[in-house]
Amino acid sequence: MILMAARPRREATYLKLAEAKAKIMKMSPSELVQHLVSLVKENEDWRGRSCINLLAPESLMSPIAKSLLSSELSERTAEGEIGDRWFSGLKYIDEVEALAVELAKTLFNSKYADHRLLSGMLGNLTVYFALTKPGDVIMSIKETDGGHVSNREGGCAGCRGLKVVDIPFNPYEMNIDVESFTELTLKVKPRLIALGSSLTLFPYPLREIREIADEVGAHIFYDGAHQLGLIAGGKFQDPLREGADVLTGSVGKTLSGPQRGLIVWNSDEIAEKLRLAIFPGLTATHQINSVAAMAVTLAEMLVFGKDYAAQMVKNAKALGKALDEEGFDVLCKHKGYTETHQVAVDVSSLGGGEEAAKLLEQVNIICNKNLLPKDSLEDWDNPSGIRLGTSQVTRLGMKESEMRQIARFIRRVLIDKEETSIIAREVSEFRNSFQKVHYCFEPSI
Repeated sequence: MILMAARPRREATYLKLAEAKAKIMKMSPSELVQHLVSLVKENEDWRGRSCINLLAPESLMSPIAKSLLSSELSERTAEGEIGDRWFSGLKYIDEVEALAVELAKTLFNSKYADHRLLSGMLGNLTVYFALTKPGDVIMSIKETDGGHVSNREGGCAGCRGLKVVDIPFNPYEMNIDVESFTELTLKVKPRLIALGSSLTLFPYPLREIREIADEVGAHIFYDGAHQLGLIAGGKFQDPLREGADVLTGSVGKTLSGPQRGLIVWNSDEIAEKLRLAIFPGLTATHQINSVAAMAVTLAEMLVFGKDYAAQMVKNAKALGKALDEEGFDVLCKHKGYTETHQVAVDVSSLGGGEEAAKLLEQVNIICNKNLLPKDSLEDWDNPSGIRLGTSQVTRLGMKESEMRQIARFIRRVLIDKEETSIIAREVSEFRNSFQKVHYCFEPSI
C-alpha cells in the first residue's frame, strides 16, 4: 500500500490530536463552539482574502452556488433514483436533481450522467466496481509520473482487488510513451486502462490508446478530476469523443463548483452497471444542497466556461514562462510548459518540495509539494517538485501580468531568500485587489 509505505511519519498528526484533546479537557462545550467558529473565521480571513492560492485542486464557487450550500436542502435526504424514491416530499428536490443531470449531459455532450457521487474518487471506485472484477489486470499511471493513488494498488483499484501495471511514461515529454505502451498492453491484456493524473500538463494520445485498447478488448476510463472544467470549456482534449468509455471528475477543481464528484458516459452497454454501482452500491443520501450548487455551476459553465478555461491555460503558460525567466527549473519548457491549469517546478536544488511549500506558505502563497518522475515513492514526504495551479487566481480575475508578479514573489522567497514577513505583507496587499469571483452570474440574478 503506497500510503503505508510512503507515509511512515505520524508524529505531526498525533501532536495535533493531543493538542485538540487538551483543549477539549480545558474548555466547556460552549467555549469549544466559539473556538471552532473563530477558527473558521480566521481561516476565511487568511486563506479566503489574504492568500494567493495556487493549489491546483481548488477554485472558488460562485456566490449563488455557495449560498445554496447553507439552504434548507442541507437538511434533506433523497435516497434512490429521481422520481422513484424511498421517501415522499421530494417534488422540488426531484426537479433540482433532474436539472443537474441534464445540465451535466448538455455541458459534456454525453448521453448519460450521474450526480450522486460525493467525490471524484468515488467516481473512480464506481468504474472499478462496474467494469472489473477482483483479480483483473488494469493499467494506470504511477504516482511519480503524476498518477493519483485512487487508480493504484493503495487506493480504489487496490480496494477492488485489481492488479495494477504501470503505463510507460516519457518524463521529458511528461506524457505516455505510446510505443512502449503498445508493447506492454498487448502483453498484459488489461481489462481496463485508467488515464488522467493529478499532475497533467498535456493531453494524452487518447485516439492511439483507443486503437490499442480495442485490440485487447479493454475499457478506457478517464479520470478527469483536474481537467473537468477545461474539458467543459473546450480547452483540453474531449475524452468521450476521443475514445474513453467513461469520464469521472471532481466538481470542486477547474469546474469551480462544490466539493463532490460527477460521472458521464455514452455507452448503453455499461449504463446499468454504472448505475447499480452508484446506487445501491456506493451511495445512498448524497447532499442535495451540494447537488443544487453543482447545478448552478454547470449552468454558469455553459455561459462562461470557454472564457474561464481559456484564461486558466493562458495564465498557467504565463506563470511557467515567468518562473523560468526568474531562474526556476520549470518542466517542459520545450513544449511551452503546459496546456492545462498546472505548472510543475523542480525545486530539488532549493531544498525540495516540502521546504519550498512551507516557505511559500509563510508569505501567504499556497501550493503543494509534488512527486516528479525522477523521484521514488520513498520521496513522498519531501519530493523534488511543487505543483502550481491557476484555477483560483483566474477565477479572481487575474491575468498574465499578475502571473509575472506572482513569479517574482516566488523568486524572492525561494531563490533570493528575502525576509518572509516583508513579502507576506506585500502578497496580502496584492491579493487585496482581487476579491470578486468572475466567470459567473451576479448574485442578483
